[in-house]
Amino acid sequence: MFSKRLTTLICIAVLSSAGLTACVPLVMGGTAVMTTNVALDRRTAGAQVDDQAIQLKARNSLNQALSEQAHVSINSYNRRVLLTGEVPNEAERQKAAQLTKEVENVREVFNELVIAPASTYSERTQDTWVTSKVRTEILRTSDLPSKSMQVTTERGVVYLQGLVTPREAQLATDSVRSIGGVDKVVRIFEIISEEELQKSLQEREARTAEGPIGGNLGGPNL
Repeated sequence: MFSKRLTTLICIAVLSSAGLTACVPLVMGGTAVMTTNVALDRRTAGAQVDDQAIQLKARNSLNQALSEQAHVSINSYNRRVLLTGEVPNEAERQKAAQLTKEVENVREVFNELVIAPASTYSERTQDTWVTSKVRTEILRTSDLPSKSMQVTTERGVVYLQGLVTPREAQLATDSVRSIGGVDKVVRIFEIISEEELQKSLQEREARTAEGPIGGNLGGPNL
């Protein structure tokens, strides 16, 4: 049952060409990896807070509504929610999506749940390992906004979320698709234009020049 997933915070030393070290949370089951550097995230501060609240509220709602045979991982990025995992039947699959849509501030739901027995511990461990390798590759790839991307792995399928340009989306896909253990890459990116990105960076620089970063962080308020 997804409510019994083991969630642990571990610090992974990731060596990139720039010698970068990142501390990231791993969620066992959905194996989502997300950096915690708020200032470099393209989401607004409000969106980041909403994403945390969405995940908590959706998890509580699904925990009460679904059977113990369900194993569901919930990952929200910029108020767009990805559901992955396994449920015993189509009725529960649809129920999970509907209940998630009803959570406050949810803009969109991507229902990637499959009708199958819950994944085994060994499968989830493998997914966690794949996620860490994908995340490492993203961190070491030049021109990828690692702080604005989220990775989830389920049964060898890698889901990519984030606020990226078309060029960055393609670069990310090309960078991770050949990694061992990756069976398929599914892009759930929210695409922004190069112009929107440049405007966002200029606004960030202006806020930084004015003093301590305030409440509205990140990129376009989408």
